[in-house]
Amino acid sequence: MKIGKQFNTCSKSEYIHYIDNYKKYTDFNTLGLYRSICENKKLNLSMKIEIRDYANTVFEKTFNFYQLKDPSTYFNLITLGADLTIADEAKIWDAIKKNQERILSEKKINHRNFGEYSKHNCGYKDCKYNGLMIREGSVLAQSFIHFDSDKGNYEAKNKSERIKKQRKNISKIIREELDD
Repeated sequence: MKIGKQFNTCSKSEYIHYIDNYKKYTDFNTLGLYRSICENKKLNLSMKIEIRDYANTVFEKTFNFYQLKDPSTYFNLITLGADLTIADEAKIWDAIKKNQERILSEKKINHRNFGEYSKHNCGYKDCKYNGLMIREGSVLAQSFIHFDSDKGNYEAKNKSERIKKQRKNISKIIREELDD
């Protein structure tokens, strides 16, 4: 069976029905469901929050994975109806970043090419590469996940070159120290 319509045109009762019977529908998309909750014009704020909470009871693990796959949708859903300051937003984004790192380590995922992060998005509307699937680490990869625990390749390269120079000049350094 197919749903045959977009989620953002559904009423509250239709959302509940589709969530309860999601296994019956071949075109059911949980990410589409969650995105539509924020986009739906028919629902008021309390209905959106109620639908989000109900969907989270059924799709809790999937919803938590959206921190990694689609963090902006996750952020919009958890802050639904909240009046946030800039500091509150920064605190939530820091928590999302920590959870992204935790999820990657728990699932033993070595690459970070997920959802939003697998497509080019430089911020320019007229860029011909927008939406293009990209390889991790390529020149076009603009919105790449970075963590505080990441090691910088640039700094490591500088350190290795410095040590290499010291190794080559070790006899010169020793002579200078002995002469002093």
